[in-house]
Amino acid sequence: MCGRYTLSSRAEDIARAFEAELPPAEATDAARAFALPRYNVAPAQPAPVVRATGDGRRLVAAHRFGLVPAWADDPRVGARMINARAETAAEKPAFRAALRQRRCIVPMTGFYEWQKRGSRKQPYFITMQDD
Repeated sequence: MCGRYTLSSRAEDIARAFEAELPPAEATDAARAFALPRYNVAPAQPAPVVRATGDGRRLVAAHRFGLVPAWADDPRVGARMINARAETAAEKPAFRAALRQRRCIVPMTGFYEWQKRGSRKQPYFITMQDD
């Protein structure tokens, strides 16, 4: 996962695309997360995800961007846990249990990759060609 991403799809469109339910309108985190468009979603910010419920339904829910490992004492560690390599995620203690049991879909319109140019970093926006 990259450090910043964008999301311009409406919550209703996300729910329709993934055959998911929307949260109650009074959910405060959901209201903040679903205030779209979002052009710079950063670690620890609330954003919509699609997750499974205990009874197998899909729900569009507000979660904070990042991963808080089960062993972490402080939830702020989630702001730093945003990158996992597909080749090693199943073996790394920070990601292993989450990969097996706590997955979700993170809808996004695009993401930023940063490339170092001398002493500066240049962001590049990556998106589907038809968006």
